[in-house]
Amino acid sequence: MAIKQRMPVRFEDVFPAGAFFRGEVTAVEDFDLIQRAKAEGREPGDVQVRDKETGLRVWEFRVVDLDEEAPKGQGDIVVKIASEQQPVPPPRVEGLPLRPVELVGLTLTGWIDDRGSRAKLAWSFRAEGMRAPGAKTPTGSTAKPPSTGAEKGAA
Repeated sequence: MAIKQRMPVRFEDVFPAGAFFRGEVTAVEDFDLIQRAKAEGREPGDVQVRDKETGLRVWEFRVVDLDEEAPKGQGDIVVKIASEQQPVPPPRVEGLPLRPVELVGLTLTGWIDDRGSRAKLAWSFRAEGMRAPGAKTPTGSTAKPPSTGAEKGAA
């Protein structure tokens, strides 16, 4: 089947009115790993979640959807980025309480949220990076520099 678990989407399609970065970028911790280590009476060590596809560390932050017609409870969204280094949010803009942000390489993964009285379809948001709207270069990108061949021992 050609449908991947993580479906690529355009930022403009998900956030047509734009978005703001809120709070800070934090490491996603592996709760199960922490609990196992505690049960075994040892220090858990590195507990940051690693991305299943890339092996990179996973970070998360909140984004505020500026769409005034967003359904109740869906205006504040958690986005995850896989990156070995902690992603840096775009710079502050004078006169604005939050930072405008554009997500690069945005993907969605559907899942069933059955925590309430009625199950519903929910979405998990991931991005390759983030940048100020209109900027050319993302921060926190998982993109690797082009290969020169030198790292393979080319003579």
